[in-house]
Amino acid sequence: MKRSMGAVEAAKAIEGGSLTAEAYIRGLLDIVAERDGPVQAFIHLDAEATLAAARTLDKGPRRGMLHGVPVGVKDIIDTHDMPTGYGSPIYDGHRPAADAACVAGLRRRGGLVFGKTVSTEFAYYTPGKTRNPHDPSRTPGGSSSGSAAAVGAGMVPLAFGTQTAGSIIRPASFCGVVGYKPSFGTINTAGVKPFGMSLDTIGGFAASVADIAFLVGALSGHDFLSGLDKPDTPRIGLCRTPQWPDVEAGTETAFAEAETRLARVLTPVTLPAIFDDLAVEQVSVMAYEAAAAYGSENLYHVDRLSDHIRDLLAKGDTVDGVAYRAILGKAARARMALAEAMDGLDVLLVPAAPGEAPVGMATGNSVFNRMWTLLGVPCVTVPGLTGPAGLPVGLQLIGRPGEDARTLAAAAWLEAQLRG
Repeated sequence: MKRSMGAVEAAKAIEGGSLTAEAYIRGLLDIVAERDGPVQAFIHLDAEATLAAARTLDKGPRRGMLHGVPVGVKDIIDTHDMPTGYGSPIYDGHRPAADAACVAGLRRRGGLVFGKTVSTEFAYYTPGKTRNPHDPSRTPGGSSSGSAAAVGAGMVPLAFGTQTAGSIIRPASFCGVVGYKPSFGTINTAGVKPFGMSLDTIGGFAASVADIAFLVGALSGHDFLSGLDKPDTPRIGLCRTPQWPDVEAGTETAFAEAETRLARVLTPVTLPAIFDDLAVEQVSVMAYEAAAAYGSENLYHVDRLSDHIRDLLAKGDTVDGVAYRAILGKAARARMALAEAMDGLDVLLVPAAPGEAPVGMATGNSVFNRMWTLLGVPCVTVPGLTGPAGLPVGLQLIGRPGEDARTLAAAAWLEAQLRG
């Protein structure tokens, strides 16, 4: 699919004076008009307001490294000048009083909010209206449905996503884009509707590793771009993970191809037994924390919650605090075990999703993501392979907690290999 100019390239062109923010936005709006009909990635898009903001930037001094760069904002993230409905009828037309920290940080650095992208209900499983840009009969994944689809369709170069289970990595795989979930706590989550306080992580989507490293680095104060142009060859552990029995043909084929093409840098890795049940235990942590976070909605608006949410909150009420803290303790021990399993390696190569995007609107299985979100490690979906139906299948790279720069460098190297 033909894409517009990327974020890093556009930022340099705007800084150098060969492109205006207004001209860039106009070009993207033309792509939206052409492509968003079947995709339906946006829940709110005010073209005139966005163009006016771009003109204001063009007239004033350069505000920062994101000057003139547009970003789609997932509708779970507060914006003071646009409605934020959290994917729920309970909050239809809701207008927050303030921007979320990540949105304020974006604007302070000269970035533009290019509309609000569709989120599933409270960033959980009940889907919104968005379709997969490669096949509208299939899901884009969730919960960051609109963000992944908007970038996948080339309508915006960058978009924020959030992940509590698999809400960045899985839709990135389904939509054929780069998805990056940073180490837990890299970007401040103030102003994001909470779901799981020990799990919620802000990240995003882009057409390239460099572009998403540019956005997250700018907001977090890290230089993630250095070394991405010509990254060193990484040492990669090939790990099918304890969840491999859930794999489908698309990912099985992609893994086999990766094993052949990358054989010279791969080392087989088998995780120790402490990892076996972490994907299941992540659900208990998420349910426990969601039951607390959504106490008001469950008390006053239970009839307007989906069955998905009600069932999870009911499960959360059955998890006691002792069991919850025991899982968090086990996760801490597993992080130490991960460091031992990765000794001598830079990253692990693991599945991003069971396979290609499923037919229908159900957002897919997050089984290959939950464990890594519980551990708080950096995760990157790298596109470039396809499954039996010709649809995208991403590969996921996992790094040690806090080693985002190394993980992104490995992702940039893998991106170059897969693109040939």
